[in-house]
Amino acid sequence: MTTTVSRDQESGARRSSLAPNYAPLPVTLTWASGAWVRDVEGRAYLDMLAGYSALNFGHRHPALLEAARAQLERITLSSRAFGHDLLEPFADALATLAAPALRGTPLVLPMNTGAEAVETAVKAARKWGYDVKGVAPEQATIVVADGNFHGRTTTIVSFSTDHEARDGFGPFTPGFRVVPYGDADAVRAAIDETTVAVLLEPIQGEQGVVVPPAGYWPAVRAICDEADVLLVADEIQSGLGRTGTTFACQLWDVQPDLMTLGKALGGGIVPVSAVVGRSDVLEVLTPGTHGSTFGGNPLACAVGLAVVELLATGDPQARARTLGEHLHSRLATLTGAGLIARSRGVGLWAGIDVDPALMTGRELCERLLAHGVLAKDTHGSTIRLAPPLTIDRQDLDLALDRLGQSLC
Repeated sequence: MTTTVSRDQESGARRSSLAPNYAPLPVTLTWASGAWVRDVEGRAYLDMLAGYSALNFGHRHPALLEAARAQLERITLSSRAFGHDLLEPFADALATLAAPALRGTPLVLPMNTGAEAVETAVKAARKWGYDVKGVAPEQATIVVADGNFHGRTTTIVSFSTDHEARDGFGPFTPGFRVVPYGDADAVRAAIDETTVAVLLEPIQGEQGVVVPPAGYWPAVRAICDEADVLLVADEIQSGLGRTGTTFACQLWDVQPDLMTLGKALGGGIVPVSAVVGRSDVLEVLTPGTHGSTFGGNPLACAVGLAVVELLATGDPQARARTLGEHLHSRLATLTGAGLIARSRGVGLWAGIDVDPALMTGRELCERLLAHGVLAKDTHGSTIRLAPPLTIDRQDLDLALDRLGQSLC
């Protein structure tokens, strides 16, 4: 009998029981508060990723922890087979927060993850197209942009242009038309009588915090109006204060018909997502057509309600604007000194391109890790910065000082 020995066994390393779908930086975290985390060896790091915006309010925000603790003592899950006493208050509060940014009187459909929210929006748009617009059965199409990131379900990767996320997972879901991001004329050309929606990120996060031209979103809104097509904004990374506005679409005074929310809506404590938008669209999802066992559960609603209450003050958005101006000013200085090739972004959100002849984005993140800063690379020599909106200016400067040191 032949015995197979793994490389880990040969080297004496512990064999992981985890599937290898991530390649994390070599750090194991054990404690966090605000913008700071510590590893198992007691080393401290500034978190400049904030869970891809899931930690907009920092680690273990006191108000969010208190909401979770109080709810843990009462009820955590009922399923949507029954009501509970926080479901309507959460929906009311989120609808009120989102109303200025949306067309019509909004309804809220709670889910769990961002990908589930996008799947829900796709289903709602298709059913609206068949039931209301009159698109022929099984013919609905949705226009999306290249460079998009809306999640990793089979349907969503069907219209991804990221080969790493897509290759090997077919056959793919039909019904999507991919056009260049930032090109409103391409959106117009892709729309026909089968089109039910245009689904876009206001700012493309995974692509490297790519901000579209100033006239892009207003032009797409006008095109959708002309064609009687829904405009769906994926605000999962960009929304809830990150850009200095409650929702990124407000940067251009554009009101989508539907928004997908997630990440920060759970306060870094539990997964919470939602589709928020026009009542006449979400009302097509009648009992039995869509659902989720955990969507809108009492614990999620308690935390989500506390998140909405923080945003209702306007303070997180104001901090993102003020500190964001400082962030981008300092990045411009590093660009002027030739340390980085270019940077872009808005609010407390930045994409940084390094000269690929100098290092990859992964190598820069490893250097930052050695200097006590956590960041994440994306697409070659690009890294993203998205610190908690609660970060102190001194800590932000410390992180940027260490970025400069890592580039030398």
